[in-house]
Amino acid sequence: MRRTRILTAVLALAAGLLSGAPTALAADPPAPELTADTYTWKNARIDGGGFVPGIVFNRSEKNLAYARTDIGGAYRWQESSKTWTPLLDSVGWDDWGHTGVVSIATDSVDPNRVYAAVGTYTNSWDPKNGAVMRSSDRGASWQKAGLPFKLGGNMPGRGMGERLAVDPNRNSVLYLGAPSGKGLWRSTDSGVTWSQVANFPNVGNYAQDPGDTSGYASDNQGIVWVTFDESTGTAGNATKTIYVGVADKDNAVYRSTDAGATWQRLAGQPTGHLAHKGVLDAKNGHLYLAYSDKGGPYDGGKGQVWRYATGTGAWTDISPVAEADTFYGFSGLTVDRQKPGTVMATAYSAWWPDTQIFRSTDSGATWTKAWDYTSYPNRENRYTMDVSSSPWLTWGANPQPPEQTPKLGWMTEALEIDPFNSNRMMYGTGATIYGTENLGNWDGGGKFTVKPMVQGLEETAVNDLASPPSGAPLLSALGDIGGFRHTDLTKVPSMMFTQPNFTTTTSLDFAESKPDTVVRVGNLDSGPHIAFSTDNGANWFAGTDPSGVSGGGTVAAAADGGRFVWSPEGAGVHHATGFGTSWQASGGIPAGAIVEADRVDPKTFYGFKSGKFYVSTDGGATFKASPATGLPSGDSVRFKALPGGKGDVWLAGGATDGAYGLWHSTDGGATFTKLSNVEQADTVGFGKAAPGASYQTLYTSAKIGGVRGIFRSTDKGASWTRINDDAHQWGWTGAAITGDPRVYGRVYVSTNGRGVLYGDSSGGGTTDPGPGPDPAPTGACKVTYKVTGQWSGGFQADVQLANTGTSTWNGWSLNWAFPDGQKLTQAWNAEAAQSGSAVTAKNVGWNANVAAGSSVSFGFTANWSGTNTKPAAFRLGEQTCATD
Repeated sequence: MRRTRILTAVLALAAGLLSGAPTALAADPPAPELTADTYTWKNARIDGGGFVPGIVFNRSEKNLAYARTDIGGAYRWQESSKTWTPLLDSVGWDDWGHTGVVSIATDSVDPNRVYAAVGTYTNSWDPKNGAVMRSSDRGASWQKAGLPFKLGGNMPGRGMGERLAVDPNRNSVLYLGAPSGKGLWRSTDSGVTWSQVANFPNVGNYAQDPGDTSGYASDNQGIVWVTFDESTGTAGNATKTIYVGVADKDNAVYRSTDAGATWQRLAGQPTGHLAHKGVLDAKNGHLYLAYSDKGGPYDGGKGQVWRYATGTGAWTDISPVAEADTFYGFSGLTVDRQKPGTVMATAYSAWWPDTQIFRSTDSGATWTKAWDYTSYPNRENRYTMDVSSSPWLTWGANPQPPEQTPKLGWMTEALEIDPFNSNRMMYGTGATIYGTENLGNWDGGGKFTVKPMVQGLEETAVNDLASPPSGAPLLSALGDIGGFRHTDLTKVPSMMFTQPNFTTTTSLDFAESKPDTVVRVGNLDSGPHIAFSTDNGANWFAGTDPSGVSGGGTVAAAADGGRFVWSPEGAGVHHATGFGTSWQASGGIPAGAIVEADRVDPKTFYGFKSGKFYVSTDGGATFKASPATGLPSGDSVRFKALPGGKGDVWLAGGATDGAYGLWHSTDGGATFTKLSNVEQADTVGFGKAAPGASYQTLYTSAKIGGVRGIFRSTDKGASWTRINDDAHQWGWTGAAITGDPRVYGRVYVSTNGRGVLYGDSSGGGTTDPGPGPDPAPTGACKVTYKVTGQWSGGFQADVQLANTGTSTWNGWSLNWAFPDGQKLTQAWNAEAAQSGSAVTAKNVGWNANVAAGSSVSFGFTANWSGTNTKPAAFRLGEQTCATD
C-alpha cells in the first residue's frame, strides 16, 4: 500500500501559521492568570501506523537500540517490557519540523550518548533549519546544535543511511551527510559544533524529480551514509578509514584512509545505481552495498548487491538474483556480528505481491529467500506471521495468491540483526516494526516467527477526532491507515475503518442526538470517498460521490442523523437527505469551505471559507454569508458547535500576519466575539463540564499568556489552565482536539506523527484562583518522587508536588538533599539549582499558581554512582511535605 507523508501542517505553514511574526491584536489584553494541573498522558493504542526508515543497535551494550521515524520522532527500545519509549516529545510547536528524524547514531564508546539529526523538509514547507540533537542520558534529555541548512526526515531518500555516524574509536568525532548540495559535515566536540568538510569532493546530484516546482522531489538527496572501519583505529585515536555514500549513480562511494584528511572515489565501483546502504564486516574485510536505481522509499525498479574487499580492492557482484529479474531495488542491509559472513538484504520496493528478504551465510556467495514460489501463484514461506498484537495489519484484506495478508512488508529499508543475538532481527516497514527472536530457524529448515515489535511506537498523523456521548469513546480520522474506533483506549483495535478502506480519512462526524449514525470522508485511489455507519462506527457502507470528487474534504452530520453536508475536494459543497445516495449542490457557499453541523437543530449547518462564515437553516440546501467581521482571512481555521447549545459556535485559527485567536458566537454565527486572553488558537473542542459548572469544558491547542500548549477552561474561556508541560509538546497539535463528554478532564489531542494522545487530570485545578496567599507557600503539601529511568552513571526522575492545603499557591519552591552525592544535570517544568547536596526547584512562569487540591509535576536528570537512594525529606518553605 502506497503511503504518502505530506503533512497537514504544510497547509498551516502556507497560511503563515508558524511564521514566528508578532501576533496582530486589536488591543493589548491583560495577561491571563494561568493555573497548573498535572496530567498523565498516554497514547490511544494503535501500535505503529507509519514508516520506520531506521533501526540502530548499539555495538557495545546489549539490548540498547533506537528507531527513527519520518515525522514522529525517535524511540529507545526497553528490553524489560519489549516496548519503545518516545524520546522527542519535548519538541515544541515552533520547532515542529524537528520531529522528523533523518538519522540516528548511538555511541559505542559511551552508550549513554545518542545523537539525532532532525528536520522534516528541505523545501519551504519547513520554515526552520535542521539540527543535531545530542543526549548524554540515552535521550531522556537533549541539547541542540543548529545547522545552517535544512534536513529532510520526510523527504525522498529518507530510508537511505545512516547519514549520521560516531567514530567508534574517538567518539568525540561525528560525521553527518547533508542533502541539498550542502556536503559532508564533521564535529570534533561530540556534536556541539559542526563544520563542513571542505575537501570532500562530491555533494551528490540525484533528485527524484528535477522538474518538481515544489522543491520536494527536486531536492538533491546529497550524502546518504557514513560507515567507519573500526579496525583501522585504536581507542582514543580517530578511525583512519571512513566510507561515505553519495547520491550519485556514477560516483556513489568515497573513502578516506587518513581520518578524513583526504578523500578519493573508490576505484572500480559499479555505476548506474544509488548505494542505499554501506555496511562493513570488519572481521572479514567486506564492505557490503545495497543498490537501487531510485532513491526510495516508494520507488525502485532495479537493484544489485555488491561486496567490496577492503584489503584487495576487489569488487564482487553478489546480487541474490540477477538484475534482469528484479522489479525492485535493494536497501535493507545487515550483517550478523556474531557470525561473520552472514548477511541479509531486502527488496524494499517490491510492493506486489510482497517484499522479499534474502539471507546468505557465506558472505553473499549463495542466498536463500524468505519465501519462494512452489508453482505460481502458490508460494512457500520460511516464516509464520503472528499479528495478534496488531490485528489491523491484515488490513481486513482477502487477497488472491500470490499476495497474502498480512504482508511481510513494504518500504523495508531498515533491517538489523541484533549484534549480540543472532536469533533476533528487526525490520521497519511502511506501517510497523516487525521482528523475530528465532531467526536461526531460517538456516535449520524450520520456520521463524515474525511478529510486530512496535508497542509504544505510535506514528500516525491525525486529521480529526470525535468522542460521542455514547458508544465508543474515541473515533479517529488518520493519514495513511484511515482511522479507528477505540472501545478501549489501552488496547489496539482489531481493525481500521473498512468498507471502504480510505488511505487517508480527512474528516468524520456523528449525529449528536443519534450518535450511532457516523459519517467519514477520505481519499481513495479508486472508489467512493464517503462512508456511513449506523452502529457507532463498528461497521460501514459506502455512499455515492457527486460528480468530480477527488478527495475527502470535510463532512457534517445533522443533529438527528437525517441529512448530511459534504464539502469534498474537486467538487463544491453538497447536501443529501439520507445516506448520500443522491447529492444536490448547495447554494451560496464557495467550494472548499469547511463545514460543520449545529449540534441541536438538525436543519442548521455552518461553513467557513476565506474569512467568511456561512449559515444554512434549510438542511444545507442554501447558505448565507454571515455579517460577522474580524475573522481570520485565510483557511487555517477549525470551528465547532457546542453540543446542547443551539447556535453556540467556537472558532479557532488564523495566522501571525493577521487575525489569530479564538472567537465565540452565541447567535448562530451572526456575530463573533474574540477572546482577548487568547493570543493564538488552532483547535477547539468540548468535554464534560467540571463539577458544579453549568457550561461544558473547553479545550484548545493555543498560545495563552505567552506560552504554547494544550489548555482547558471550565468557565467559557474566562480563565485557562495549561494541562500539558514542556516535556509533553509533540510538535504540531493543530489538527483536532476534543474532550470526552463522559469523563471530566479527559482530552484527546491530535499530533502530526505521534498518534492520538489522551490526557487525564490527576490534580483538579480548574479555574483561575484569583489573588492568593503569600508567594512562598507554607501550607500542607505532599511529594511523590519516582525514578522513571536509570542507567550506568545517570537517572531520570519525576516529582509531583501536591497542594493538600486549603489555599492557592502563587509561587512555590521545593527543597531536598541528595543522600548519595547525586548531581543534577537538567530539569524541565522547574528552575532547579544545586549547592553541595542541597537542591532547590522553583516554579516556572506558567505553573506558579497551584490551586488547593491540585498538583504540579516537574522532572530532571542527574548523575549518580554507587547507590541512588531516594531523598529522605522534602520541604516547601518551612513546611515538611508528606511523601509516598
